[in-house]
Amino acid sequence: MNDLYIGITLVAAMLTGFGFVLQQHAAEQVPDAEFLHPGLIARLAHNRRWLAGIAVMAAGYLLQAWTLGHLTLSVSEPLLTTNLIFALLLAVPLSGQMLRKTEIIGAVLLTAGVAALSLTRTVKAPSESFGSSSHWPAAAAIALIAAFLVQLGRRRSGGVRAALTGIAAGLMLGIADAFTRRTVEIIDGRHPFHLLVHWPGYATIVASLIGLWLVQNAFNAAPLHKSLPAVTAAEPTAGIVLGVVVFGDMVHISPPLVVLQIAGVLALVVGAILVARAPVFRELRLRELPHAALELLQHPVPDEPSSETDPAAQGDLDELGTGDPQPTAGPASSGQAAASETASVLGRPTSTPAAE
Repeated sequence: MNDLYIGITLVAAMLTGFGFVLQQHAAEQVPDAEFLHPGLIARLAHNRRWLAGIAVMAAGYLLQAWTLGHLTLSVSEPLLTTNLIFALLLAVPLSGQMLRKTEIIGAVLLTAGVAALSLTRTVKAPSESFGSSSHWPAAAAIALIAAFLVQLGRRRSGGVRAALTGIAAGLMLGIADAFTRRTVEIIDGRHPFHLLVHWPGYATIVASLIGLWLVQNAFNAAPLHKSLPAVTAAEPTAGIVLGVVVFGDMVHISPPLVVLQIAGVLALVVGAILVARAPVFRELRLRELPHAALELLQHPVPDEPSSETDPAAQGDLDELGTGDPQPTAGPASSGQAAASETASVLGRPTSTPAAE
């Protein structure tokens, strides 16, 4: 039966990874001014690709919720990190980029880490349990850490903001995983309405919504390779900690297994970072720009310098890989037109110099 749940968990990870890629492409096009603003979701709701990503991820989360209730968090959480590999598989055709050796090595490390952690759960060896249902305040402590990281990210920008918000999002999703496990335990073999009189079901909904909202904000702050490593590493960390502290997941104490578990965690984290920093995630939106904008990025037009380039449009061009400023020569110039079109596609306003 465990093999069945492991298979379902991998399917859930695949759907989650696909959903992340589709959502990020839409979220990054929203102006930075919407960061941590309720209007972010309202704007994203008009994007078909984002809605498709939410639908795919929701299907993955439903499968994930069921398996979380039947597998220990120290088994299910590492398996769910494979969503990065599935995200990589979808990002390759969307970006038109080829995989590098770094991403392949990262995928191998991630898989090896998951296998090592799963293997330690099947070995009979001395182990200890430290968990208790009275230790739920540990979830509140993790939530406070997430809140602190969000506030810290608010004062930053770009990749740093995306990473800090991504860690916070992952921590909240890890808390949601723990609440989900308890929720499934409560309703297992009972009528679903039995859940209405127990708090874990409501806590699961709240933690999940906060986590998903933070994920969208992390995606909005920078390209996927900046935020996804943080989300992917933080979620299993929080989930495994709560599994040990609250649910009493067994911890092996024999030296060889302790070494294997530590090596598995390190391989998982390093592999996740290597995979998530792949250029295929960074180039997701470049492929979607119109022909004129792509021409500007690849062959800048040397117009006579005149008025200033719009900061929002210039920032987007720099982030997409044109390290040098793009010259413009007034609203009628080809450079300004292409920059305006680029900013428009990215969902950000562009200004034109006032006529003298």
